[in-house]
Amino acid sequence: MAIDTEKNSYTVVFAVIMVVVVGAILAGLASGLKPMVKANERYEKQQNILYAMGVNNNQGTSDVEFIPTEIVESEFDKYIKKQYVIQGGEVSENDQAYLIDIKKESTKAKDPNYERRLPLFIGEKDGEEVYIVPVRGKGLWDAIWGFVAMDKGMTVKGVYFDHKGETPGLGANIKERFFMDDFTGEELLDGNEFKGIKVAKGNNDPKNEIKDDYEVDAIAGSTITGDGVTAMLKKDIQMYKSYFETLN
Repeated sequence: MAIDTEKNSYTVVFAVIMVVVVGAILAGLASGLKPMVKANERYEKQQNILYAMGVNNNQGTSDVEFIPTEIVESEFDKYIKKQYVIQGGEVSENDQAYLIDIKKESTKAKDPNYERRLPLFIGEKDGEEVYIVPVRGKGLWDAIWGFVAMDKGMTVKGVYFDHKGETPGLGANIKERFFMDDFTGEELLDGNEFKGIKVAKGNNDPKNEIKDDYEVDAIAGSTITGDGVTAMLKKDIQMYKSYFETLN
């Protein structure tokens, strides 16, 4: 008996079968690719942390080149000597601290009964100990984030910033060398007072030669993104101040 393909019922049944089949294929692909996605997320975090502390493949003055994924795990183990989690004033060693989602921790911390977990990474480069912390904030359109490397006196040794949806050629330039490199050498403390670093327009230091003014030059046309970076650095790094006090 021939199937009447002109009937509406045939169309409906065919559509349902196709949805089920395609859905099953997509679910299978998502499940199969999940380990690869998770691995890439780990590699990216490791690359970002290493970049902030100056371990990268930069060649020219404008390059932003990460350690390749095929060797990043071994390089991470080589340069990152310890990983800590600070929670409620307690410091514990945790070799998976870099996987902590600070966005989720920030959300959980809205509950006054929850003590936020703060990841901290201690690296060593050229015989010098470096302390790296993650930061996250809000730009003009969406999230901005990064890592800041410091010495024990909270002088910046390097940074890495990224964004989800800032304007190309404007706010998106927070991840460019000309902006990120300006933070190197900047101080965060004035005596015992935490000052942070302000992304400032007209700071009278366009070459960023003054390192104790708590300012870097803003990106033209990106006031709101710059303000987001300023707020992000002050809000998140300040939470580590009590830890750094124990080092000094």
